[in-house]
Amino acid sequence: MEKTLQQYDVQLKRCRKLFQKKNQDYGTAWTILRPSSLTDQMYIKAQRIRSIEENGEQKIEEGVVNEYIGLVNYGIMALLQLAETSAKLEGMDADLLIDSYDREADKVRSLMIKKNHDYGEAWRDMRVSSLTDLILQKLLRIRQIEDNKGATLVSEGLDANYMDIINYSIFALIRLEEKQESI
Repeated sequence: MEKTLQQYDVQLKRCRKLFQKKNQDYGTAWTILRPSSLTDQMYIKAQRIRSIEENGEQKIEEGVVNEYIGLVNYGIMALLQLAETSAKLEGMDADLLIDSYDREADKVRSLMIKKNHDYGEAWRDMRVSSLTDLILQKLLRIRQIEDNKGATLVSEGLDANYMDIINYSIFALIRLEEKQESI
């Protein structure tokens, strides 16, 4: 588990660094997006990953690693929108925004630790393409919950699904880096 925590933290730091840089470039422009628009942006990224996995080629230079990083950051943005009002997030001081990012990322990391304990790091035996499929499945669930105005009868809520997407994306980043190192 110690190896997983180290690898997880490296990938999360990588995502956070890009989030910070994009915040410097664009500020909190993303806060104008409705939650359903964030979900759709995540869906587009996951669908592109799957398309590249299935076709074995891409025509846009940016690869799947950047798409998984985008899924992590959009997922945290979605969690931030669930936790705070858009008005509070809009124009938020960069340091406060990063503190909020870290707070949500810590919750996601804590969930990963609990699930990793219970599932015995089963993700290490999974194909990256299966992680992509699970992300797409979670996004379809989120879309259905959003279409149902947030109502669920017995299912997890939006936050749990976003957290799983973030964790699956970080697992994919870890697996892709391991694959690259073994070449």
